[in-house]
Amino acid sequence: MKPVFLASALLATIMTTAAFGQGAPIKLANVAELSGGGATVGTNWKNGIDLAIEEINAKGGVLGRKLEVTHADSQSNPGVARAQVQKALDAEPYVLLGPGYSGSVKVTAPLAAEAGITQIMGGEAAELTQSGNRFLFRTSFGQQSSMPKVAKYINDDLKAKSVAIVWVNNDFGKGGRDVITKEFAKYNIKVAADISTEAGQADFAADVSKIKAAAPEAVFIYVNEEESARILKELKRQGITVPLMGETTLVGQKVIELAGDAANGARGHVGLTTDAPVELIKAFRDKFVKKYNYVPDHNGLKGWLAIYMIKATTEKMGKVDSKGFADALHGFTITAAKEPGILMDATFDANGDIDRQGFLAEVVEGKQVIKQVLPKLNN
Repeated sequence: MKPVFLASALLATIMTTAAFGQGAPIKLANVAELSGGGATVGTNWKNGIDLAIEEINAKGGVLGRKLEVTHADSQSNPGVARAQVQKALDAEPYVLLGPGYSGSVKVTAPLAAEAGITQIMGGEAAELTQSGNRFLFRTSFGQQSSMPKVAKYINDDLKAKSVAIVWVNNDFGKGGRDVITKEFAKYNIKVAADISTEAGQADFAADVSKIKAAAPEAVFIYVNEEESARILKELKRQGITVPLMGETTLVGQKVIELAGDAANGARGHVGLTTDAPVELIKAFRDKFVKKYNYVPDHNGLKGWLAIYMIKATTEKMGKVDSKGFADALHGFTITAAKEPGILMDATFDANGDIDRQGFLAEVVEGKQVIKQVLPKLNN
């Protein structure tokens, strides 16, 4: 039996080599929030990554080579994320993926940069791509891109001249709060209440009471997904009826599921949504639901896009070159016509920030409805 077994193993190896060319697998490393407060973020991100890799490998891989990824759990903790990223970098991956939380990106980005490895992450804090790190790239809009659009909508469409700001006390929340406050000042919008909350916070009764006392004309909510659902419920319970405005984390699929009727009426600027009126995004959603049996939020899209950024950039170079990857991605416009996996035309600037279409959404009867399509900043 032994010769037969060896022959079978050899045949399997030959078939794999034939399918993916002569090169070894292209190894990627993902460090994400697979447990803890960010588990929704990290799990969606991971599933998007795995789905994209499965699709690409089924079509012959990248330059004839198979993609492989290892997943590590940051436990939604920056210290753990740093340790996991260092471990991942020791294995010399082609590209580092994640984390999703801005605080974890902040402490891991210097490690990847020192190793000369490109990091494609999900963090949205404005400061992340403003530090001169040429190896760091976003999969979604940073706060410096999204907040001006939010402030403009509140001023032009909602006509609100006083706003209560509710933000989560971490790098993500602080960054968003600082940028939106500056944008409000441009429109002479008064900050009626400036309310700091904690990650993982369960009770928002006192915070909503402060909002009620401030009597703003609108509320801007910038906390993580689970907390968004909790504060929406409390706002409804206390009878707050002014417009509720936020970003992707306020009107995402997970928030809608958790908040139920309390999510109705909430509005937000969303850079990515599976409810977008884009045929390629609809097809992605169908593939994701078929594999995982749930509708993904924007983090699932981010993970998927990270892999197609890798595919398109590598094919542009015509070789697997980890040291040249960042230079090739800077200034690169990936078109959906040439690479459908990117879903919408996207350009990556000198800082690693992304420019593409965005959307204004409102939750109507338990569903995210796109009200406006916003063009790329630089067409």
